[in-house]
Amino acid sequence: MSNPPCLPAPELCQSILQELGVDPALYLNGNLEVCTPIDGSVIGRPHAQSAEQVALIIDQAQAASLEWRDVPAPQRGELVRLLGEELRAGKERLGRLVSLETGKILTEGLGEVQEMIDICDFAVGLSRQLHGLTIASERPGHRMMETWHPLGVVGVITAFNFPVAVWAWNAALALVTGNAVVWKPSEKTPLTALASQALFERALERFGKAPSHLNQLVLGDRSLGEVIVDSRKVALVSATGSTRMGREVGPRVARRFGRSLLELGGNNAVIVTPSADLDLALRGIVFAAAGTAGQRCTSTRRLIVHASVKDALLSRLKTVYEKLPIGHPLDAQTLVGPLIDKASYEAFQAALDCAKAEGGQVYGGARVDMPQAPDGYYVRPAIVEMNAQTDTVRQETFAPILYVLAYEQFEDAIALQNDVPQGLSSAIFTNDLREAEHFLSASGSDCGIANVNIGTSGAEIGGAFGGEKETGGGRESGSDAWKNYMRRATNTINYSRELPLAQGVKFHV
Repeated sequence: MSNPPCLPAPELCQSILQELGVDPALYLNGNLEVCTPIDGSVIGRPHAQSAEQVALIIDQAQAASLEWRDVPAPQRGELVRLLGEELRAGKERLGRLVSLETGKILTEGLGEVQEMIDICDFAVGLSRQLHGLTIASERPGHRMMETWHPLGVVGVITAFNFPVAVWAWNAALALVTGNAVVWKPSEKTPLTALASQALFERALERFGKAPSHLNQLVLGDRSLGEVIVDSRKVALVSATGSTRMGREVGPRVARRFGRSLLELGGNNAVIVTPSADLDLALRGIVFAAAGTAGQRCTSTRRLIVHASVKDALLSRLKTVYEKLPIGHPLDAQTLVGPLIDKASYEAFQAALDCAKAEGGQVYGGARVDMPQAPDGYYVRPAIVEMNAQTDTVRQETFAPILYVLAYEQFEDAIALQNDVPQGLSSAIFTNDLREAEHFLSASGSDCGIANVNIGTSGAEIGGAFGGEKETGGGRESGSDAWKNYMRRATNTINYSRELPLAQGVKFHV
């Protein structure tokens, strides 16, 4: 570990929180212990809430939503614009805090805050474009149209790996569409949430015309998330996490006829064809597979490469993997930081053991000794050559494992790509137009994200983000994802003096 920051992680973390305006009473002497994956030290002790307190928070949010929905959408957009300004001013500090709390390298921490800024910009423009359709009516003297209205309270449950960006994706759209937000971050990353809330409250104070309790935090374990999931006052639950979590959240929300927006697991593949630019493919694969220590939902887990170029590409991958700088995430030279915790490390090792038992040949995967951080779980990213797509390969492991599979026929590559339960992100590297178009067609990738000549991770906020199958079917961020946060009404206006019925029905009284 070279050139770590001069301050220990706890002191650095608390210094940043104070600079961002977070009251020390909110993150000291509480009953929720937060450890940094950098060295395992405790960096904060915020206060976990009770189920009764969460129920009160939801009531307050519902009251706020009734007032906020009557504020014109462009004015709601002004609040989000001010939030974007606060994020710009605090980007460097919040980005560092993301790195401290998650173990991401600094450029990725800063990139996450930039995503927050970008979605604010997107949402501000959207606040003047919340439009419905005008529809031709079959009845003379009638006009038909659709209008969109706020849902009320939106519950947002986020995961540790993107502790603040996913909240921003949801909150920016929820706010401009007229809703109040109740946010439960991962219990592993509550400090970045406290910092984001402080920036939001600063924007709220500058805005001056918004109701209290428009965006509120819920800190604690999964039982508090269950209060949000089960509350009939929460119209939409947007939950990001594992497929296991989604299997619980989806049915529980549906049981009360609420809405859910699920962003769950990914088992993302890159196909490399004979015509591919291998230099380009190499860069795309390494970032997507090893970046964030493999802890992105869009991380590349599988490499499906044509047999004719497999050896050449694999040799280059191994060389790059052996040289990847692993260490303190705030060190500018580091490209791979630590896994989030011991449980993640154990899952990583268990998956490699299973792959070996199924005939896999493993390169890398060892724990990296960090004398200055003996309690941090740093690992060498692993490449695993597999003879077939086994049960282990079909299962997502949230760690830097890249399974390598060979193919002969293009149709076989597509079949391998799709033959997993998840359907989030996918990519192909090819210079063959027919292969690229086939990959993007209905008979190609079955994922919500399909890329050509770029990797599987690094989505932009302009496009809707999400996937199919066990990924949950949700869509967040750009495009028309705003419709998730609103209800649609179809309106028919009769401006004639007659009352013709639809479908030619006659009913004279």
